[in-house]
Amino acid sequence: MIETKVIDQMPWVYAVPWDPADESHKDALVSREWLVTNGLGGYASGSVSGVCTRRYHGLLVAALPAPLGRMVMLTQLSEETRLPGGRVVRLSGQEHPGDPLTLDWLRYLTEFRLEMGTPVWRFEIGDFVLEKRLVLPYRQNTAHISYSLVEGKGVLRLRLRPYLHFRPHESKVDSPLSTPYRVIADGDRMEVCSRDTHPEYREAGILPPLRLASRFRTGAFILDGGRFEEVFYRTEYSRGYESKGSLWTPGYFRFNMEKGDQATVVASTEEWDTILALEPGEADAAEQERRRRLLDTADPRARGGAAAQLVLAADQFIIAPNTRLADVARARASGDEFRTVIAGYHWFTDWGRDTMISLEGLTLTTGRQAEAGYILRTFAHYIKYGLIPNMFPEGEREGLYHTADATFWYFHALDRYIKASGDQHTLRILLPKLLDIFEHHLNGTRFGIGMDPADSLIRQGEEGYQLTWMDAKVADWVVTPRRGKAVEINALWYNALRLLEQWLEEADQPHTASRVRETADKTYESFNRRFWNEEKGYLFDLVDGETGDDPCLRPNQILALSLNHPVLAPQRWKPVLHAVTANLLTPVGLRSLGPHERDYKLKYDGDLRARDAAYHQGTVWAWLIGPFIDAWLRVHQGDKQTARRFLDGFMPHLHEAGVGSISEIFDAEEPFVPRGCVAQAWSVAEVLRCLVLTDTSTD
Repeated sequence: MIETKVIDQMPWVYAVPWDPADESHKDALVSREWLVTNGLGGYASGSVSGVCTRRYHGLLVAALPAPLGRMVMLTQLSEETRLPGGRVVRLSGQEHPGDPLTLDWLRYLTEFRLEMGTPVWRFEIGDFVLEKRLVLPYRQNTAHISYSLVEGKGVLRLRLRPYLHFRPHESKVDSPLSTPYRVIADGDRMEVCSRDTHPEYREAGILPPLRLASRFRTGAFILDGGRFEEVFYRTEYSRGYESKGSLWTPGYFRFNMEKGDQATVVASTEEWDTILALEPGEADAAEQERRRRLLDTADPRARGGAAAQLVLAADQFIIAPNTRLADVARARASGDEFRTVIAGYHWFTDWGRDTMISLEGLTLTTGRQAEAGYILRTFAHYIKYGLIPNMFPEGEREGLYHTADATFWYFHALDRYIKASGDQHTLRILLPKLLDIFEHHLNGTRFGIGMDPADSLIRQGEEGYQLTWMDAKVADWVVTPRRGKAVEINALWYNALRLLEQWLEEADQPHTASRVRETADKTYESFNRRFWNEEKGYLFDLVDGETGDDPCLRPNQILALSLNHPVLAPQRWKPVLHAVTANLLTPVGLRSLGPHERDYKLKYDGDLRARDAAYHQGTVWAWLIGPFIDAWLRVHQGDKQTARRFLDGFMPHLHEAGVGSISEIFDAEEPFVPRGCVAQAWSVAEVLRCLVLTDTSTD
């Protein structure tokens, strides 16, 4: 195992030392991934080893206006050095179909580290020390890949060969290359254009060229006629997807470097004036300063240690998207800004549920209250049928509304925002929309979502749809349909009713507040009568379902006592918390199903069907540690020390999978292998929020 260390003299630096003599380190460097984002939804990502293992890996994945969406524009720079004596040393490579992955170049890689979130690789080649770093200037689809010669006598010749395959980042790696590419070169600049339009985005508009430039006093780009290279993507293979695809290269950059020199390749889809506005050193300094400000404005309890790293990780999810231009125009016309949250990297877009669960940790804990307001007002524009959108598909302008809980999470997020900011103006302008939500749920809305007038509980469900957060679906198979009255939906409904009642009273609308209060009172009585499972000593996961009441032990019931207005009667808090603690709690979150249940799955692995069959059937979810700790502190008031220990398992995880971030899910049993997205918004948000919540330094 590779141990990661924190370098004290350089704050917020995580270093991964590499022992070339230890063969076991190779797999760790291939499996660990880095991520840099640009504030638009675009990103750069890869494995620490430099090998591309996913379809999503690339040095520039640009976020382009809908309907294009995120596009892989530059996949890799192949790196090769020539020493003064003529010896050629390779510093990177790819896995090829049928060939064993030797990773022979890793003998020269001595360290990988994150400096304020910026990835840096250190290579030692004989007497030469070369460092590589990657910076994405904020709010640009631009990447700066810089190489600094830190030590060495004489001239080191560096050759960098760009490999590319223009394609949507979700498309298969074997998608046909849009060939032939057209290259327009002008000195140290060039543009690579797609001559014919790829079938996958033929209707998607015009794809901008990839603009490449070298920033160095001497250097050249050598066009050598272009060539193809077939690559094997091992993670895609393990996930049951197409795993072999071709990359194309037009030639290579060549730099002759001496000690103290820095050479940079700039890749971008922006216009040249934007690309050349900042020198590489200026772009790096500006980004480092921006990240320092993030730490300076965060909650004081989040400015050191793991919490500080998560403040930087949280920044990756908050974006000002340039994909839905009409929405940007609408927000700015009202004097606002358009903000949203990417639910996870690499494949998620912005999801309503994830955004509202994440909002407190991502924005309020980090001191970004203005952006929290932007997000809430942005989603208010999308309210239809009394619902907020579940998600926005990649490259689409319209959201999908198939969710029963995201709208109630909106009330929760708004409550946390108002308490942190005191922004009564936003509450006033949103109150009519909140009332509209209430009325729609009273009368019934889409997908069978609505209140049962007999007991004031929310029922939901429509054939072929997955409406709760347990939303796995393969083709027409909904793995956990949960059609009926779900426990967490009704806990959220009750919390929303009590919040709305309070806000209406404050707005001097007593008659309407009374209607809401009556509904809340009936919901409380019905919930405690219907959901309590006397035989098991905890709550049913679902009542009035297609096959009756569901006694499966799931973590959803924790919301009945974790929210600001708990719907569960206080005398039942301890037994529910005990059942969840004894059966579902792990070092990295809560299991999604009790180990004794029939459908319990030990691992989240295999092809898509196998993975989705396990997604909510035992698989551990990191975000659930947040509601669990809230519930724990409600039952064990003031016991922050014990609550803090529930977060200890996340600390070593910051050094694996997505280095510096927190994964979406984990296997249900030891060693709790991280799975799913390597960086997930609600995982980061809830762990960060709870690190601050359980901090005892100021008590």
